[in-house]
Amino acid sequence: MAHRALIGSARRWAWLPTVARISIIYVLARLVTTGLLLLAAERSDAASRFGENAGIGSFIVGWDAQWYWLIAWEGYPQTLPLTETGQVAENAWAFMPVYAYTAQIVGAPFGSWGAGALLVSLVAGFFACVALHRLLRPRIGNSASLWAVAFFAWGPLAALFQVGYAEVLFVLLLLIALDLVGRRRYGWLYALIPVMAFTRPGILAFALYLGLHGILRWVRRRREPLPARDVVHIIALGALATATGFGWQAIAGLVTGDPGAYLATELAWRRNWGVGEAAFVPFDGWIQAAQFWFVQWGMPAAWGIVALVVLVLAAAAALLLPQVRRLGADLRLWGASYLLYLLAVFFPQSSTFRLLMPLTPLAGALAVPRSRTYRCTVLALCIAGQWLWIDQMYANGNTFWQVP
Repeated sequence: MAHRALIGSARRWAWLPTVARISIIYVLARLVTTGLLLLAAERSDAASRFGENAGIGSFIVGWDAQWYWLIAWEGYPQTLPLTETGQVAENAWAFMPVYAYTAQIVGAPFGSWGAGALLVSLVAGFFACVALHRLLRPRIGNSASLWAVAFFAWGPLAALFQVGYAEVLFVLLLLIALDLVGRRRYGWLYALIPVMAFTRPGILAFALYLGLHGILRWVRRRREPLPARDVVHIIALGALATATGFGWQAIAGLVTGDPGAYLATELAWRRNWGVGEAAFVPFDGWIQAAQFWFVQWGMPAAWGIVALVVLVLAAAAALLLPQVRRLGADLRLWGASYLLYLLAVFFPQSSTFRLLMPLTPLAGALAVPRSRTYRCTVLALCIAGQWLWIDQMYANGNTFWQVP
């Protein structure tokens, strides 16, 4: 009887429309995340950033969400704030405007920016799951794509679907953009790229991806025709992504009267990690961080450099794995582009995991193996990682390495 009931449930699941199955996966995932956030609120004490009376509401508008809220209500400073030593202090120019103002508009009927942020993240997360399935299905099949959606929706960073961060909205836009490129429907990207550019940093990685995509299409032009209009689109879109990628720096410079306002603002966060007031140098952040972290752990700084080299080689090797190759050359090019972008501009710390979220398309590689035991094990590890992240960043977040 139990076996027959199981078969019946499997058949009913298979008969459901794909969107319905994604909806069930997503709703169940959000219920689990809500439970974990409630547990984190109970565990929060006086030593936590959120105090003894923490609640999910305080988590939604906590950490960087406070900056988006500030932008929505006060806008951006026309004069850069300075520290007591005359250095540029942390300020709102480090955060893009699209998410902040979208949450403000959505939250207006409720009289709450936090309610708007929650709704924007929740809705964007659902449609990101739909977009991920649409992107992956032609590459790895329907079943594996649904498992990839589950790993995404239930993953270690699943709290971002329910807090005031821009990552999920950016991932939605990115997945749509990657699908448009894959289907050669370039025209829609002229509207999409500027929105991506002003949602969160990362559009320069997309510019690099478009360049590599163009080279790939040129190499494969005998197998797939490359019309002149596609060449024009790829070049124009690459230029647009590059221009908008630097556009926020230009806007910050014009408003504040300081051409280096954006970079100075970003570097203000690095000072918290004891790296001084050095100017921005591409790729230097990872070298500084590698040495910083190993010294923090009581090991020689040189070991950090060795670990960094090993990490870079491991990331490159991962893109060559058979499961990743199943995703297609285009998605691997996106993965390489974004990893190179992070290597060039980022200073790795506890937020690194959150900044890896645009690599979501590669989650499809985790779903390729067909073993049910393997897939269920990965899902269990996703939930365990989710709790670890929520517990450390929200219930116990009170020190420099517990910042989401």
